[in-house]
Amino acid sequence: MIYIASDHAGYHLKKDLLEYLIKKLELQVEDLGPTQYDEKDDFVDFAAALAKKTADDPNNRGILLCSSGHGMCIAANKIKGIRAIIGYSISGVELGRQHNDANVLCLAARTLSKDHAEAITKKFLDTQFKDEEKYIRRIEKISALEY
Repeated sequence: MIYIASDHAGYHLKKDLLEYLIKKLELQVEDLGPTQYDEKDDFVDFAAALAKKTADDPNNRGILLCSSGHGMCIAANKIKGIRAIIGYSISGVELGRQHNDANVLCLAARTLSKDHAEAITKKFLDTQFKDEEKYIRRIEKISALEY
């Protein structure tokens, strides 16, 4: 399953990205909010809800949007089993999936254009983890840090 959520700063880009994922890529996506714009909402609430659902199944993927992507990324990475990355470029996201088996993508809604956000998201969803010993070993070490 693919989950998506934002705060108020990412709300409009999330709506565009949701339409792209469902209508253009024909993917099944669950929108975890917000359902309406609220300038007083807190990114932490949406990041935690999405991260918990994403962590339930290793095949799940999550997409979070806020102003810079940083707050969402920090909050999501507090949840056991989450490896959230900032989607700053297509090549960066590709490496995050290939080498780190990233399962949550965090996007900077105030920096990225709609087209760039779509391209980064597509790369995130299309790229597979390189199931090599060194990458598995590193992920196991990261997981050992969780408590």
